Amino acid sequence: AAEPWPENAALYQQLKEEQILLSDNASSLAVQAFLQMCNLPIRVICRANAEYMSPSGKVPFIHVGNQVVSELGPIVQFVKAKGHSLSDGLDEVQKAEMKAYMELVNNMLLTAELYLQWCDDVTVEEITHPRYGSPYPWPLNRILSYQKQWEVRRKMKAIGWAGKTLEQVLEDVDQCCHALSQRLGTQPYFFNKQPTELDALVFGHLFTILTTQLITDELSEKVKNYSNLTAFCRRIEQQYFEGHEKDSSTIAARSSKRSLLR
Repeated sequence: AAEPWPENAALYQQLKEEQILLSDNASSLAVQAFLQMCNLPIRVICRANAEYMSPSGKVPFIHVGNQVVSELGPIVQFVKAKGHSLSDGLDEVQKAEMKAYMELVNNMLLTAELYLQWCDDVTVEEITHPRYGSPYPWPLNRILSYQKQWEVRRKMKAIGWAGKTLEQVLEDVDQCCHALSQRLGTQPYFFNKQPTELDALVFGHLFTILTTQLITDELSEKVKNYSNLTAFCRRIEQQYFEGHEKDSSTIAARSSKRSLLR
């Protein structure tokens, strides 16, 4: 049986307006979408030092009772242990397929977001460094930004992305969107009638890409080429976030800039 969900459950992320970056915003929104789909209320708390508060050093993380859990995968497992699951209705083949698509999103979309933030020189100078270091005084703001940049670039080297051009990265994003678009087809969700954690993950990344102002629109244009994916984002926004915005005002705030619901 499902355990009662505490009323004071909280999700922590960086400051919304001035600090959080595309990839962390996407990851946070994916977790919020997952919890909304499970009908588990959560309060979003923004902290400048959220990344350093997290047990894994990554955001978002949730604080439920006396437990602290970070990132979507472990949060899904934690929620499942409490008796709430979105993918129980899937058979083993479907579960394996869902995992494969989630890997694809993490390997392609999340990595592309990190590449854009930390490896594209114009974006780094104009957006990433000013935002990432914004809560801290000089020179700490620059030191922390360069430290993070070095860490991400080392990861890109390890996975073979360091030598890629921006065009190649955008092509990877397009291929990922093409695969997702084909899998979704005309269904409301990836596995037909009910959302799963894959829907939450895809929504988190695509919605954030569509509504985040970057140096150019090249990244969001890749997603906009697939009308079923933009319709999917609109559908989840309307169903799970509109009218729930007293706590999770992420979408309300960002939509005012560039709403999908025009």
